[in-house]
Amino acid sequence: MTEAVENRVAGFLGLCMRAGQLTSGQEACVDAIRRGNAKIVFLDEGASDNTKKRVQDACDAHEVALYTLSEGTLGWCIGKSGRMVITLPEGNMATKLLTQLDGEPRL
Repeated sequence: MTEAVENRVAGFLGLCMRAGQLTSGQEACVDAIRRGNAKIVFLDEGASDNTKKRVQDACDAHEVALYTLSEGTLGWCIGKSGRMVITLPEGNMATKLLTQLDGEPRL
């Protein structure tokens, strides 16, 4: 993901956080994916291998879009340091974000 796209996504994720549209944290996000409440998942590059594998497997099993952001970006953009995974549920915000990410490589 290019730096310009990543900056736009980070700003948009901050807006989603303020709107109460995000789920953050590994356990909560994996549960949201399994329940079908996640449309897009973002993973921090600094996440542990176990976290990456767990989230990747859940996304593959439930056909959820998974993208990675640079290390530290997720926690910074949502104002909660140390967060490695966030999900965005189905809705207008997710649709808008997917249009911004169109053509970007998924994990």
